[in-house]
Amino acid sequence: MQCSWKAVLLLALASIAIQYTAIRTFTAKSFHSCPIPNPVNCSLSQDTDAADRLCDESPTFSYNLSRKTHVLILATTRSGSSFVGQLFNQHFDVFYLFEPLYHVQYTLIPKLTQSKSTTDRRVMLGASRDLLRSLYDCDLYFLENYIKPQPVNHTTDRLFRRGASKALCSPPVCESLGAVDLHLEEGDCVKKCGTLNLTLATESCREHGHVAIKTVRVPEVSDLRALVEDPRLNLKVIQLVRDPRGILASRSETFRDTYRLWRIWDGTGRKPYNLDVTQLTTVCEDFWNSVSTGLNRPLWLKGKYMLVRYEDLARNPMKKTEEIYDFLGIPMDSNVERWIQNNTRGDRSSSKHKYGTVRNSAATAEKWRFRLSYEIVAFTQHACQQVLAQLGYKMASSEEELKNLSISLVEERDFLPFS
Repeated sequence: MQCSWKAVLLLALASIAIQYTAIRTFTAKSFHSCPIPNPVNCSLSQDTDAADRLCDESPTFSYNLSRKTHVLILATTRSGSSFVGQLFNQHFDVFYLFEPLYHVQYTLIPKLTQSKSTTDRRVMLGASRDLLRSLYDCDLYFLENYIKPQPVNHTTDRLFRRGASKALCSPPVCESLGAVDLHLEEGDCVKKCGTLNLTLATESCREHGHVAIKTVRVPEVSDLRALVEDPRLNLKVIQLVRDPRGILASRSETFRDTYRLWRIWDGTGRKPYNLDVTQLTTVCEDFWNSVSTGLNRPLWLKGKYMLVRYEDLARNPMKKTEEIYDFLGIPMDSNVERWIQNNTRGDRSSSKHKYGTVRNSAATAEKWRFRLSYEIVAFTQHACQQVLAQLGYKMASSEEELKNLSISLVEERDFLPFS
C-alpha cells in the first residue's frame, strides 16, 4: 500500500511537470508563430484565421506587431550626438527626446560624473533601462520619479533641455504657438510654451509613428541587451563614434573647468603631474568594448545595430543620413533634408552657443587638428591606439602632418549595418 501511494505521488508530480513544460512550450511557440504583417504574408485565407485570432487576443503581440520603431542614439559627450539627434527631431513622424537619462543620473547619483564606482554604474544602468522602456512605450509619467521638484498635476518646468525636442515645443503639447513660431529656438520654446504638461506629451508621443532618444549616459551597447531583446520593443541602436582626439579637443573647450589641466598642458607644453587621464582613456575603453561587441555581430544585435562615424556624417551628411533611415526602415521626409541643407553649411558665427548644431560640418570634424598641441595628440594616440585602429583613424607622425589638412587622418571604411 505504501509503495502504491508513492507511485501515485510520483505520477502526479510527473503530470504537473509535463503540463508545465507543455504550457511553456506552447506559449513560446505560439509567441513566435504569429505572422508579422507585411505585403508577403498578409492574407485573407482561412488557414491563418486561427493564428490571427490568437495574435489578436495577446496585447503584447498587438504592440509588438505595430509599425513603431524605437531608436536609441548611443554616444558620448562632444561626439556630434546633438547633431545626429536633430536628424530625427526634424522628422514629422518621430517623437524625439533629448537626454532624458540626465534626470536619472542627477537624482540617483548626483556626483556620478566624477564617480568610478561599479555599484554606481549598475544602479544608473538599471534605472536607465527601466526609464527607457517606459519612454518607448510613451509612458512619460515615469519621468516624474526623477524630476526634482516632483511635477504637480503632471506639469513641470524642470525637464532637461525640453526645447531640444520639437514635439515638446509644438501643438498639442504647446498650444500657445502661432504660425510664426513653427521654428522656435530652444530657449524661446520654454519662454513661449510655459510649463510642460506630461499628459499632453504622452498623447503626442502616442500619435507619432516612431520614438527616438539620444543619450550619452550609457557606456556600451551590451548595457542595452535587455532592451534590444525585449519583444515588446522594436529597438534599433545607432552607435555614434568620433575620433577621440576630436572629442578631447571639443571637451577641453566646452568643459573648461573640468578639463583645466589638459588646457594647461596644451598652453604650457608641460604635462601636469595630477592630470586625470581617465577623462580620455574611459572614452577609448568604452568605444573599444562597445564597437567590438557590435562588429562581432552577436545574434541578439542582428538587424538592431549600426555604427556611424561622425566624420563620415560630417563629410557627406545627406548620403549618410539616407543610409541611417534606410537601416531603420523609416522614410526620410523633406523636413530632414531641409534641415541638413540649412545646418551643415554655416560658419562659426552661425552657432549661437556651444551646444548649437548650425555649423560647417566638414570643417568642424577636422578642427581639432589645430586646437591640440602635437604632444597631446601623440599622448592620445598612444593611449588609444587600439580603438583608433579599430575605427579607421590614422596616426599623425609629426606636427606638420597633423596640421596638413590635405592629409586625411580618416581611412575610407564602410561599416555596414548588421542585418
